[in-house]
Amino acid sequence: MKKGMRTENRTALITGASRGFGLSLAERLAKKGWQLLLTARDPSRLLAVRRRLEQYSIVIAVSGDIKDEIHLLEIAGILESRGLQPELVVNNASELGISPLKPLLEHPVEDLHRVFHTNMIAPVSLLQKIFPYLKEGARIINVTSDAGSEAYETWGAYGGSKAGLDHMTSVLGRENPGYKFYAFDPGDMRTDMQQAAFPGEDISDRPLPGDYAVPAIMQLIEGSKPGGRYTVQTLVKQLL
Repeated sequence: MKKGMRTENRTALITGASRGFGLSLAERLAKKGWQLLLTARDPSRLLAVRRRLEQYSIVIAVSGDIKDEIHLLEIAGILESRGLQPELVVNNASELGISPLKPLLEHPVEDLHRVFHTNMIAPVSLLQKIFPYLKEGARIINVTSDAGSEAYETWGAYGGSKAGLDHMTSVLGRENPGYKFYAFDPGDMRTDMQQAAFPGEDISDRPLPGDYAVPAIMQLIEGSKPGGRYTVQTLVKQLL
């Protein structure tokens, strides 16, 4: 048995798991013995992640774009063929949009389609396909942003898509009371996406994902909090 593995692994599905917050969360779960199904767009990065984490647990990696319906069906097919029943789904894959960010009236419409599809439509499409395979009472965490609840100039596309995701998360919770649906705002982090949002700026003052965001989301994964929207600030206060 590999280091950290248990005889019966809990299964988690994480999208956007090849870097940043998704990778940091995947590593934390792997070290706790969770079996992981990871997906991301970059196959070489995802392969490196699988090799890095499989010393701790069982890791299945399938690369693809979550806007691609075939990719989503492939994920469902893996669950069916392997008899997996995830008790955790983290819709983490996100699209910032063009960089530098632009005001809405200057934002290319084709990019708006890409941002809203990735951040708002794809998570629901994925859930439609995998829902029959989820473990009863599974937790679904949709990663959101403060840009979805605050009006920041030039953040209209990204923020609008996250506002939609917040709302749909609430609706999903009401429609499926046997499961826990969370919207989780991880706050500012030192990630590639944050750097793309502020090109040329020094973002070294931002915390790494593992500093606060991962410990915060673990409260939703391991605790007994009711479904709803949570921020890293609220959850971290409870850790101090």
